Amino acid sequence: MTRARQKDGRRGPDMQYGGVTLLTSPGGGRYPSGNSLLIRGTEANVLVDPSLEVDRRGGVDVPVELIAVTHAHEDHVAGLHLFPEVPVVVHPAEATAVRDPEALVSAFGMADADAAVFRHQVRETFHVRGHGPVDTVDDGAVLDLGRRSVTVVHLPGHTAGHCGLLVEPDGFLFLGDVDLTSFGPYYGDLSSSLDAFVASIERLRGMDARWYGTSHHVGVLDDRQAFLDALDRFAAVIDRRDETLLQLLRQPRTLKDVVAHRLVYRPHVQLLFTEAVERRTALLHLERLERHGRVVATGDGYLAV
Repeated sequence: MTRARQKDGRRGPDMQYGGVTLLTSPGGGRYPSGNSLLIRGTEANVLVDPSLEVDRRGGVDVPVELIAVTHAHEDHVAGLHLFPEVPVVVHPAEATAVRDPEALVSAFGMADADAAVFRHQVRETFHVRGHGPVDTVDDGAVLDLGRRSVTVVHLPGHTAGHCGLLVEPDGFLFLGDVDLTSFGPYYGDLSSSLDAFVASIERLRGMDARWYGTSHHVGVLDDRQAFLDALDRFAAVIDRRDETLLQLLRQPRTLKDVVAHRLVYRPHVQLLFTEAVERRTALLHLERLERHGRVVATGDGYLAV
């Protein structure tokens, strides 16, 4: 099993998988960095998720005719400003946020004060200015690069329009932010969906590939069983969050209590979006458990049954 990863924080060598190059970044793609892809065809080259690493490099070493963005988060478009005239393709649900930084910021649902600081970071740290030429692609769309194709695989949950990409004939499946980390699935945006994320994980279980690449940490796995095992561990975090919540709700708790207890981040973690993510995550779990008859709403909160 191969993992494109550099444990000491330095950028390792770029990794080649047929016509796909993983552009590695320091810390194995740990946020705010990320892993970008360069896909070469005989007629066109596609850059996927231009990250801070692409920005650090000042671009890539071949002409780029098209950019594919898996979803409109700041770490996936940080190098986009280097290619102002290159068309971007993205799922329709993500197009507005690629075009308009304000839509990107608003999608997190932060309090006004936090959003103001984050807006500055998006502009100054991630160089996000909005992109003009944006086209939309939906599930099953095929990008023909000449002797190589890229098929769009809609994998919603992380965001409404989050997509993976299957590169053929290489058999390289890029998972985007289904990143197989011990942190687990992130579904903390206003457009995120826990049910959709579970469905996307199930869809991926049925997809066979030679290589499985992620935006963060893991890099690339070249063994199907290792991928399935990693996917199981990743999905199990959802169940652990359910159990944590059910334990907490042995006594009636308000939503504020649940958010303060934290299902996602450790207590010491203080990020601009921590409160918003915890609130959205808690609501999605509470709604799901209520539908399944495991939680009931009380006068001012919730109780496990």
